[in-house]
Amino acid sequence: MSPVFPTVREVLALDPVRHGAPRLVAGDAGLDRPVRWVHVTEVPDIAPLLGGGELVLTTGIGLPADDAGLRAFIGDLADVGVSGLVVELGRRYVSGVPRVMAAAAERRGLPLVELRRATPFVRITEAVHALIVDAQLTELRATEEIHQRFTELSVEGAGPGEVVRQAADLSGCPVVLENLSRQVLAYDPAGESAELLLDCWEQHSRRIRPAGRTAYDGDNGWLVTTVGARGQDWGRLLLRWPGGGDLAAGRRVFDPAEEGGAPVGVAVPPVVPPTRLTILVERAASTLALGRLIRCDAEGLERQIHRTLLTALLDHSLPVDEVALRARALGVLLERRHLVGVVVRHRADDPAGEGGPAPDQGHPGGPEAGPARLRDLAEAVGQALHEAKLTGLSSAIDDHAVGVLLALPEPAAEERSLAAFATALHRTRPDAPARADTPARPDGLVRPESLPRPGGSARPDGQARPGGPVRGDGPARSHGRTNGVARPAGGGLLVAAGSGVPSLREARRSLVEARQIADAARRDRRDLPVFRLPHVGLAGLLHLLRDEPRLQTFVERELGALLTHDAQYPREQLLGTLRAYLEQGRNKSAAAGAAHLSRPAFYERLARIRRVLDVDLDSVEACLSLHVALLALDAIRTHPASPR
Repeated sequence: MSPVFPTVREVLALDPVRHGAPRLVAGDAGLDRPVRWVHVTEVPDIAPLLGGGELVLTTGIGLPADDAGLRAFIGDLADVGVSGLVVELGRRYVSGVPRVMAAAAERRGLPLVELRRATPFVRITEAVHALIVDAQLTELRATEEIHQRFTELSVEGAGPGEVVRQAADLSGCPVVLENLSRQVLAYDPAGESAELLLDCWEQHSRRIRPAGRTAYDGDNGWLVTTVGARGQDWGRLLLRWPGGGDLAAGRRVFDPAEEGGAPVGVAVPPVVPPTRLTILVERAASTLALGRLIRCDAEGLERQIHRTLLTALLDHSLPVDEVALRARALGVLLERRHLVGVVVRHRADDPAGEGGPAPDQGHPGGPEAGPARLRDLAEAVGQALHEAKLTGLSSAIDDHAVGVLLALPEPAAEERSLAAFATALHRTRPDAPARADTPARPDGLVRPESLPRPGGSARPDGQARPGGPVRGDGPARSHGRTNGVARPAGGGLLVAAGSGVPSLREARRSLVEARQIADAARRDRRDLPVFRLPHVGLAGLLHLLRDEPRLQTFVERELGALLTHDAQYPREQLLGTLRAYLEQGRNKSAAAGAAHLSRPAFYERLARIRRVLDVDLDSVEACLSLHVALLALDAIRTHPASPR
């Protein structure tokens, strides 16, 4: 029942009730029960006509005269879930209600109130119903504010962090956004401890299992809704509302079959969050889903057109013939050309490079360092294309990478052109960090003209900068070069290329392949001028697909039951047992040794894994599927989750 309704305690404080000199006789533990309606009755068999949550008013003139009848009357009211019983004295009961009635109400935790002065019931009814209507109007106003706030966020293209912050601000409750693998993408503790909120989050999240797309898990106190768009779910938004536990606290239940029985449990009528909170999480989820579909960037008109065309090829948002036509209008001929997709990105996502400090409010770049850094990289890529005398479309394709669709005259020019592009790019954009005395751009990068002279890679305090020497014209410049192509050092640039294709209709495949190779190669420390598909193995493939909802769904389908079991029984950790078994090629003896378990204990754990997963661990196909799921789980867990 929604807390938009007043409680019994609040009703007793109303003036019409106070005029009747109320006295609580029994059931003080139920004073915080919500009152859905007020019902006046003078008949003993009223319970079947009630729906629960009513505050029953009576003078008692029609109640049973015998003790058994009074116990049954109280029991029927408690069973149907009424909020309380108010008896006006003077007509049937003069000095007070019968003791047997008070005892029965106390046993069932039902608030029983005497009105010691005559009071018109209609005034009580009007006052309570006015309170309910006023609360509902307040709820309506709050709902209107929610719609207005999230509409503004949608129009402004707010990021996930801002959407979650606004949801927490409007609700006053902690809010968490997670992906399908239970990784936290954004959160706001609403003034509570973030450490406590996120401690062992994955295990805690797996215990939250609402029944429906938007539902409240009363056992754990979380309101949950699924986040997704265009039929693709990619996360969950959770709002902690422990109202059920608060309302249920202290409500005692007595065994109705025993006179003077002891408490046997807690009587909690169905409790759900206010309607406005359900609307809030659903509107927030819609805003998050919409924001994921929107990309905002401040670029020049020509660069915007390049980006529009590249995006059209990736998303199939424009016919291929129209893309070719608009590209030709820009001076980029894509018909009858050998096309190669290329992606350029930094090995590290933070503007300072891998291991460098991330921008904050004290950093000169501030929150705009990332976009400025990406625009700088896009400019460098365009300059490298011009220097290498290559033509093609180039633009940022996501928050960290710049894509290029090279248009070559013939397939034989592919390797030579890629080498020339990589060389020109690293000459245009050296990937060493700036010196302390070198003027930096707002994104933490230096322009080529501001690079130090040979030998100037040290800071004034004599300490070397991370990432190796700054490349100049001397020996330092030749560092990290192979066959005339500059190599990325540490947190430098990374160039990845897809397979060449003969037509524009196949260009998307080459671009997607290049982006996947670039994502996977971030974990590869080899110094390669250009990364190609043969350099990426299964682990790399799973790494580059780590944010794909279908892969996360596969992991949940294969391992979800086992992960849930480990969350409930953390001492067992059957996932480690399964990992040892698969990594040892299903050799049970070797796996038992690797897991530091005796053979009987290891065999017993394998039997439990079989039961939990309902799988045949002697099946090569089943074990292969589980092993791939484990590798995918490692890729998901070892990379910071990011909404995109």
